[in-house]
Amino acid sequence: MDLSNIPENPSYLLAIAVSAVIGLLVLVVHFRVHAFISLVLISTLTAIFAGIPVTALVPTLTKGFGGTLASVALLVGLGAMIGKILEASGGAQVLADTLIGRFGEKNAPFALGVASLLFGFPIFFDVGLVVLMPIILSVAYRFGGSLLVYALPAAGAFAVMHAFVPPHPGPVAAADFLGADIGLLLLVGLGIAIPTWYLGAYLFGLYSGNKYAISIDNKLFSPAQVPKENAPSFALVFIILVLPVVLISFNTVLNTLIKMDVVHEQNLLAQTFIVLGQTPIALLITLTVCLWVFSRQFDRNALQVLCEKSLAPICGIILVTGAGGMFGGVLRASGIGEALAGVLSDTGMPIIVAAFVISTCLRVAQGSATVALTTTAALLSPVVALAPELSSLDLCLIVISIAGGATVLSHFNDSGFWLVSRLLNMDEKTTLKTWTVMETLLGTIAFAIAATLSVFV
Repeated sequence: MDLSNIPENPSYLLAIAVSAVIGLLVLVVHFRVHAFISLVLISTLTAIFAGIPVTALVPTLTKGFGGTLASVALLVGLGAMIGKILEASGGAQVLADTLIGRFGEKNAPFALGVASLLFGFPIFFDVGLVVLMPIILSVAYRFGGSLLVYALPAAGAFAVMHAFVPPHPGPVAAADFLGADIGLLLLVGLGIAIPTWYLGAYLFGLYSGNKYAISIDNKLFSPAQVPKENAPSFALVFIILVLPVVLISFNTVLNTLIKMDVVHEQNLLAQTFIVLGQTPIALLITLTVCLWVFSRQFDRNALQVLCEKSLAPICGIILVTGAGGMFGGVLRASGIGEALAGVLSDTGMPIIVAAFVISTCLRVAQGSATVALTTTAALLSPVVALAPELSSLDLCLIVISIAGGATVLSHFNDSGFWLVSRLLNMDEKTTLKTWTVMETLLGTIAFAIAATLSVFV
């Protein structure tokens, strides 16, 4: 039988997608097959039954795997080294102590969330979470309890900033497709992201921490008891953490200004700062600064050992995350998401509702929030162009609605799912009950706020 000739009708493709997700659940949760093996196996079977030609089978698998590793491996590796040095030097302990001193013990999760909202303005979700993990763990070790109480408010803060607020690539691309004003979207995105974070991440994090006892013991980072006289100052630690944020800000802000024709694309100074602000370069510069600053506290051999120790535990994280990217890549190549979006776009529902539903289906089908966001915006752009009654605020609310759909139901085909699972040392079942539920709350709350504003404002 020539599987490449299987008709790619929406019902058949939907059945493949559902079967693939069920198959992953059975293998990982019931039979306890390692996530990496399960993802590779299900990705291969999905590609075959979706009709991807035999000659394109392996290239499709490796493209999804390699593409994810290209964006994740460097970031996680460099971030882990920075985090390990901060943890071993006592820097994480200093920052944690200072945060708690300012906000108080009872407000420790809130303090971590606020810090993550600030850091998350220009920095990507995965980078921010990896770099902040030593601080999260230091606070958790100090006060005890479930790791989720401290980690979910921080992770949720990075998630909402990444999804709803320019200059992150998803909302910027969607705004470009729909003709939404970036400046207004920034204000609207922030106005919706903050209450969404409080309700869907902070409060849910406290609830999850009381329900699920996730051990604070972590293979990637562990607490370092450093005498206060040897520990770095709060100012130094803060500067190191802010350095990649500032560098990445150059990249994101300048790219936005170039799109708005405020800065010329060929401006040499702008291009220099754009290169310095690319996330891997920014983290590499930060790591170099870390090595130089802490060479007074550690000798070269000790720093080398710390870097090596930071890399060993993340091998599993990187492989599983890459396999998740492989699964998402297969679903994208099979056309499952596009087929579902095509059916839904003809249902006649209101634009803001269709935006959320189509984006949700694309998110569930192929995993990438950015792909779901940009693809939905592209699909709806002709519809929006034929609706002159839509105001500038309406266009921004449609972008938020799309971003909400692109956030919900993070599962096995989302590399972020596996990153959170491995960083917090959670099994897949618990990750579904906590991270997936939180992401769904965040996306749904943001959509509800946007839809309500579209009616009453």
